[in-house]
Amino acid sequence: MEHFEYDIDPACAAKRLDVFLTEVQSDISRSYIQKLIDSGRVVVNGSVSKSNYKVKTGDRVELTVPDPEPLDVRPEAIPLDIVYEDASLIVVNKPPGMVVHPAPGHSTGTLVNALLHHCRDLTGIGGVARPGIVHRLDKDTSGLVLVAKTAAALENLSAQFKERQVKKVYLALVKGRVEPASGWIDAPIGRHRVHRKKMALNEGGREAQTYYAVEKQFREYALVRVEPKTGRTHQIRVHLASIGCPILGDRLYGHLRGASVPRLERQALHAYRLEVTHPESGERVQWEAPLPEDLTRVLIV
Repeated sequence: MEHFEYDIDPACAAKRLDVFLTEVQSDISRSYIQKLIDSGRVVVNGSVSKSNYKVKTGDRVELTVPDPEPLDVRPEAIPLDIVYEDASLIVVNKPPGMVVHPAPGHSTGTLVNALLHHCRDLTGIGGVARPGIVHRLDKDTSGLVLVAKTAAALENLSAQFKERQVKKVYLALVKGRVEPASGWIDAPIGRHRVHRKKMALNEGGREAQTYYAVEKQFREYALVRVEPKTGRTHQIRVHLASIGCPILGDRLYGHLRGASVPRLERQALHAYRLEVTHPESGERVQWEAPLPEDLTRVLIV
């Protein structure tokens, strides 16, 4: 069982309670948040509240999330955009909106459910709830996800991620004019002191380094190539926001107002390229996934 406490600041005031909690608990669906509220697991200023309550500056919101029940992860015939596959691994271009692995409120429709249908021998690799998953992307981040198909491949690829031998390249649309046009962001990241599902620059956090370079600068936003050296939670989103260029559509880390700033339904972040050493051949291999349509149309100006 997990317990979270939030002190409402002016930036969040006037939001519905269920909307606010969905934003700060990005891995939990809004419908599940509403169930938690209805079951009395959300308290505002010491009293049980309702989903449509509008939070106010100074409110104290407390959320209790019960321990998940054992998951019965079942195969589902969900179409997959497979970039590459062999006997050891599979690379999938994940669409935005798809959760990688089952979690409270997302027990079906995940990438794992789809993989179990596509690869009938994945069950049990790395744990039933996350068979073969080597790394993950946020629900609303699109792009390349690497999955191991054997225990040996899982161990090998996991070690490469741990030892920072995997090269990851992302493309992001960010607000503002990015200056300088390229550089390193070297700033530790840890849990936000108030919003426990939110990350922040934190002197006591874990080291984090991100390289960025502008691919195309528009009037009020830019297309940026991003190469994270480390793999902290929400690293790219936090680091870009820290230099005054939050990712477009990022409701958690961005305040995106401006006449020429495109409105997007999700954070404009895409895992574009992935390079690893193949666990069987020992050769360096890489894959790319083009920007999805919801982001490419923003570039046509």
